[in-house]
Amino acid sequence: MPQSSKSEGDMLQGTLDMLILQTLIVGPAHGHSIAHAIEHRSDSILQVQHGSLYPALYRLESRGWIASFWGTSENNRKARYYRLTAIGRKQLASETSRWKRLAEGISRVLRPASE
Repeated sequence: MPQSSKSEGDMLQGTLDMLILQTLIVGPAHGHSIAHAIEHRSDSILQVQHGSLYPALYRLESRGWIASFWGTSENNRKARYYRLTAIGRKQLASETSRWKRLAEGISRVLRPASE
C-alpha cells in the first residue's frame, strides 16, 4: 500500500521508537518480524521501511531500551533478535503516556469551536 501523504511518513518517524518498543512487549523479534507486526497491527496503514527500522533499532539499543542477540529465524536463517529491557519498558510507559496526551490535545484542537 503506497504512502498516501508525506505527513503519514513524518508521523511514523516521530513515533517509530514507541511502536518498536510496543511490538517487543510480547517477546523478542527480528527486524523483519517487527516491521511486519507494525504493519499487520495497523491494518497496513503503517509500513516501516528497512531504511528507517534498522537505524531506529540501533538507536534504541544504544540507549539501553532494547538488547540484541543472534538466533535462527523461522526460515532457518541467522538473524539478529531484539528484546525489550527493563529500561525500555519504563520508556514505553512514558512514551505511551506522552502520545496519549498529545493525541488528546490534537483532538481538542480539531474539534469544531462550537463544541
